[in-house]
Amino acid sequence: MHPLLNIASIAARQAGSKILHHLENIDRLNIEHKGKNDYVSEVDKEAEEIIIQTIKKYYPDHAILAEESGKTVVKSKKSDYEWIIDPLDGTTNFLHQFPQFSVSIAVKEKGRLMHGVIFDPVRDEMFSATRGSGAKLNNYRIRTSEQKTLNNALLATGFPYHDFSYLDSYLNSLKSFMQSTAGVRRAGSAALDLAYVACGRVDGFWEFNLKPWDIAAGALIAQEAGALVTDFMGSEHYLESGNILVANPKLYKEMAQTISKTIPEELRK
Repeated sequence: MHPLLNIASIAARQAGSKILHHLENIDRLNIEHKGKNDYVSEVDKEAEEIIIQTIKKYYPDHAILAEESGKTVVKSKKSDYEWIIDPLDGTTNFLHQFPQFSVSIAVKEKGRLMHGVIFDPVRDEMFSATRGSGAKLNNYRIRTSEQKTLNNALLATGFPYHDFSYLDSYLNSLKSFMQSTAGVRRAGSAALDLAYVACGRVDGFWEFNLKPWDIAAGALIAQEAGALVTDFMGSEHYLESGNILVANPKLYKEMAQTISKTIPEELRK
């Protein structure tokens, strides 16, 4: 295992332990509203601090982009490395004790995603990847499904929950996929959705308006498992746009065609 991936895995497990510790005491947590349907708890902050301190212990000169504390830029010099952290992806699920949430950590080197881990503390599942080395689930190699068409495919997605400006276009895509597949699931953690594409539990995934920390690790893990990962225009700018489409190569083309037919071009950029 690459040293950076090893530290990411250690940090994710430590954060996951903190999250599970609080799971049975939800009613005692301090919860803040960042915006409509957008919550942050003390658990998010504590888990993020655990991850950041673990990274700084081994790599004090690396830059960090974290959901709750923002971007930390190394003052002494510009770092070639940037860690992208979501300490608790699926906070709303966690606060309702709905067991679908995760810790997501990715590492960029010179602007390119190179390492990623997603840890599901409830199921004790660690998804991981280093560019060029494939993807793993608890150290066993994983691959995407071989589903060739939308017919009989199971897709994952995420509903708009605070920005509803693109709701009608999203619903157009959802309607089309619902009518042409075996089903669509919305479980509430984009990171786990991407991990599930990687291991074949779902065949494809699409969502609007995500943040880099939601998808950085999952995008790399899915790619290393054999998936195509793009924005809605077919480019690799999904971290910038927040729009992401993921599927195995056989299914990707049909999903992309549905996206292009149901979502206006101005909303796909």
